[in-house]
Formats: sequence, structure tokens, C-alpha cells
Amino acid sequence: MKTAITEMFDIDVPILAFSHCRDVVAAVTKAGGMGVLGAVAHSPESLEIDLEWIESEVGGRPYGVDLIIPAKYEGSDAGGLTTRAIAETIPPEHRAFVDELLDKYDVPAMPDGERGSSIAGGEEALFSASAAAPQLEIALAFRSHLIVNALGPPTTEMIEKSRAAGRRVGALAGRPQHAERHVNAGVDLVIAQGGEAGGHTGEIGSMVLIPEIVDAIPGTPVLGAGGIGRGRQMAAAMALGAEGVWCGSVWLTTEEAETHPTVKKKFLNATSADTIRSRSRTGKPARQLRTAWTDEWEDPATPMPLGMPAQPILVDEAIARIDRAAHQTDSGAAQLANYFVGQIVGTMNESKPAAQVVFDMVDEFIDATRSLTDRMER
Repeated sequence: MKTAITEMFDIDVPILAFSHCRDVVAAVTKAGGMGVLGAVAHSPESLEIDLEWIESEVGGRPYGVDLIIPAKYEGSDAGGLTTRAIAETIPPEHRAFVDELLDKYDVPAMPDGERGSSIAGGEEALFSASAAAPQLEIALAFRSHLIVNALGPPTTEMIEKSRAAGRRVGALAGRPQHAERHVNAGVDLVIAQGGEAGGHTGEIGSMVLIPEIVDAIPGTPVLGAGGIGRGRQMAAAMALGAEGVWCGSVWLTTEEAETHPTVKKKFLNATSADTIRSRSRTGKPARQLRTAWTDEWEDPATPMPLGMPAQPILVDEAIARIDRAAHQTDSGAAQLANYFVGQIVGTMNESKPAAQVVFDMVDEFIDATRSLTDRMER
């Protein structure tokens, strides 16, 4: 298969797989696509470990690293406040609501000596330029082929350092105007992410968004994202002008995925109507599985979620407690447990190897394009 994306990265099929799991990243790269490691939750030390492992697995094949530096966040004008400083601004009523929520669902406290929050009280703010700086340095010190900014246009520093290291740069866009800003900033490719996608999304569906962005940035390759996890959807995205696809949710139920077992079971049983765009985890609208957690935060009688990064600082320890206790599937914690996932979850009803997902997508893509050609020739 030959597209601008396969030629840019010298890969067999234009399927880019976003995942926080290094095993998925390596598996997709080895299957002929290209894995992209979501690094936002990695410490510098853990990122080094994972990138070294990925490179030992893929044998020189290309992979990418995805960072998050939003255009606007608390303290962005100063490069990001410390998490400690932001934590001090969180209203008491929000803290009280989280405590009441955990009590309501009988979520136990963390055992003595076991750390709950991984971010509160730290020196660098999550989702900030200062937090991403060491991650970028590490990604460029290894042999990553692509650096992606998941929220907003890449910073000048990200563009310049990546260029100097000979790396490609990409960014996600939920509107044509976003794509134009990315291109003006100097990106090599744009991911047109429709509202069906998991994680941070806009409201425009992929069927409308992909051709709008393709038309808005002629000459820059576009990847279709959002609601894509099968070959027919891949064919549709490319018929709309995309040079390939960017998939995230579909890997969450693969055999390699590190998805929480209780959440993975929920994904396997979910329908495409079982997700919601909610600010309850990160402070920005992010599509995730609808559970008691999102329902409680959507209740008009409860406090509204805070902005980014105050909301993740507020709820980080609570989510750690929920995840620890949610292994008991009949527990209140299991009712609350959720994770980011797109509407494609309705067809993610079988756990299989990540490589098999790639092969199945390619086979169905070929069948879909042949079927369309046959129809045209009748």
C-alpha cells in the first residue's frame, strides 16, 4: 500500500497506533504499521526504559512519541505552575465532593505506605510545557521517528528541536482552523480527530471533519482519526482524502493492552452508545466510558469539574484508589471505574493480538475497496 504516510515513514500500511502501552506500540510497528507511545503519564526514567525496550523489539523500524502541551492551561503564560501551587487553589467543596463520592461507593483508602497520587505535590505541572520538556529531550535522544503534540499546535521549541534531530512532527486537530494553525507552526502531518474518538476530542464527526481538514491544508498529509478501528472505516477515511489512519481505542482490548481488567471487561461488553465526552478526568472534554464516575460529575447538583490541570490533580489519588479496588467486580469501585475510549468500543468485543487487529483491518480494507470498485464497474 503506497500513500504519503507510508512513504514518509517507510512503513507497509498507513496505520498509526496510539497507545500508552509499549507492547502495543512494538506489536503494531512489527506488523507493518507504526506505533506511537503516549508519554504524558511517563516519568523521565520510565520513558527511557520504555523507549529502550521498544527499540530493542522493533529492530530499527519506525515508532513515534506523543506528548501533551495544551495551548492554554493553568499558569501557561509562565510555563506552568507547580502541581503543589495549583493544588492549593482547589476549592474545598471540590475536595469534599471527591471524598463524599469515594465514601458513597465504599472505596477503601490506600494501604499505609502505598502511594496514591502520582502527581499532586510535585514540582512540575502535568500537561504543561515544563513537564513535557524532559520527555521531548528523551524522545529525541532515542530513535523516535515522529513527535506528536496531542493538544494544540506544537511549541516553537518542539518544532525546532525535532527538526534539528531530523524527526517528523504531527498534531491533532478537531477543526479546520486548528489544522491551519498546526501547518503554520510547521508540522509535517495533521491528525483529523473526529468527536467519535476516545480521549480529548472536539464535537465534529469524522465524516465531516476529515474532508474539511484535507481541503484546508492542501499539500500536508492528513491522518483520519475517530471511530476508526476496522478496514471499512479506514477505507472511508482514505476516500475522504486521508493518507492513512490514527487509531487509539481499538488497542485497549488487545491481548497486549495494560487496560485495567474490570474496565477491559466493560469495554468488551459496551455498545457505541456507552461513551460520553466529560471533563471529569482531565478538565478538558475527553470521551470515555460512561460509568457511575461520569454520571456523578454530570449531576447538576455536584461541583463542575475544574480546568486542566487542576482537575487531574484533584482526582488523581481518587482514581488510583478506585483502580486498586475495582478488581472486585461487585464493588462500588468497579461501578466507578472507567477510562478513555471512543465510540468504536461497540465493535471491540473480542480480545486479540494487536498484530491481528492490523491484519484484520488491512484485509477488510482490501475487501471494501474491491467491493466499491466492483460496484463502479457494473
